[in-house]
Amino acid sequence: MKYKLIMKRTTIANIWDPKLINTQVSVKGWVRTRRGNKHVQFVALNDGSTIKNIQIVFDMEKFSDEDLKGITTGASLHVIGQLVESQGKGQTEEIQAEKLEIYGTANPEEYPLQKKGHTLEFLREKAHLRPRTNTFGAVLRIRHTLAFAIHKFFNERGFFYLNTPLITSSDCEGAGAMFQVTTLDLNNLPKTEDNKVNYAEDFFGKPASLTVSGQLEGELGATALGAIYTFGPTFRAENSNTPRHLSEFWMVEPEVAFNDIKDNMDLAEEFIKYCINYALENAKDDIEFLASMYDKDLIERLKFVVENEFIRLPYTEGIKILEESGHKFDYPVYWGADLQSEHERFLVEEHFKKPVILTDYPKEIKAFYMKQNEDGKTVRAMDVLFPKIGEIIGGSEREESYEKLLARIEELGIPMKDMWWYLDTRKFGTVPHSGFGLGFERLVLFVTGMTNIRDVIPFPRTPNNCEF
Repeated sequence: MKYKLIMKRTTIANIWDPKLINTQVSVKGWVRTRRGNKHVQFVALNDGSTIKNIQIVFDMEKFSDEDLKGITTGASLHVIGQLVESQGKGQTEEIQAEKLEIYGTANPEEYPLQKKGHTLEFLREKAHLRPRTNTFGAVLRIRHTLAFAIHKFFNERGFFYLNTPLITSSDCEGAGAMFQVTTLDLNNLPKTEDNKVNYAEDFFGKPASLTVSGQLEGELGATALGAIYTFGPTFRAENSNTPRHLSEFWMVEPEVAFNDIKDNMDLAEEFIKYCINYALENAKDDIEFLASMYDKDLIERLKFVVENEFIRLPYTEGIKILEESGHKFDYPVYWGADLQSEHERFLVEEHFKKPVILTDYPKEIKAFYMKQNEDGKTVRAMDVLFPKIGEIIGGSEREESYEKLLARIEELGIPMKDMWWYLDTRKFGTVPHSGFGLGFERLVLFVTGMTNIRDVIPFPRTPNNCEF
């Protein structure tokens, strides 16, 4: 029995409405499993709107084997039937099928997700199909929930969403690991008289790259609108094949005029707790699924962050604790060291047993724009440290003095021709201001309990990996 079915669809996320019991409903989705016998067939259908499947019951007195021939794992269906209370275990409702339309089949000999229990490594090789699995459906719904929470948080507090450029001629961090953007013919580069690339003939008339951060442009917005946040993709051309690095990732970067470092810490703590709590309340089913499959301590760890006040500790004191801990670290600990994840996690998980905000780092290991303390050795930086993750937020109070910022730029040898516009903000109506950056994938990693950052972004970009 093949029909062209016309009836308003109900998503599976909304099928559990008691008002729909004993009514005719229309559902569409992909087959997760099929089982049964010659009298009755049971199909688990999922449409991506929820981790839950709806069971479709096919009475074989109404359907023939030929009707159901195309129903295999991965096939897409449209079913109309009666939603009734289920007598079986594992579900509260089910649909007694009355009409069936098969949109697309999935050959079981070719469909790579036919079986259960695929490893995450295998699924990374099938990135175009992995969103159809329970695991990645849950991760992507949680990612959406967190993105919505971020916009909601800032909107409720009077922040303005600022779109900063993806193509830039400045390097915010001074790291130099940037992807170049050019329209020049790489097989026939124009050269200057001294045999250098003649960028005057390039699209922008000078070297341009994909941005590593929207912060500097964000500061321009903050000194006009008061409080802004950016939320967009950023790019790093580091050749890092680790579970913590991506070449393309998303950053959330608020900047607030008139905020000092304490205000910045308050904002960061409130923000991160809000996002995690929002996910606990609005992505409960997906979080519980991931906890049951991958990380039994996940929910307890999320509540641990939400329910505890963050410890605020100067870097110098943190170093002393690490040095006196007696713990054997893989990387040496000394004043002036750029802390590694193992050091950060020790402070959070072993020593304080609370999230930690580490402040007042040595200026040599932090960016040029951070405000220097009176000791001349440290800057008003802050890193928020989490269990399992280490640093999840990095920020600072920015240097608002034109003279001090200029001196620091000259000290580090940053080309002035690239920074004149940034310095102008310190010449005309400068104000104290602060901000921070949250690596969005780090947050998703923490909330989902996944262990590899490539598993919390839909299409990971890493060295030698750019399939589609």
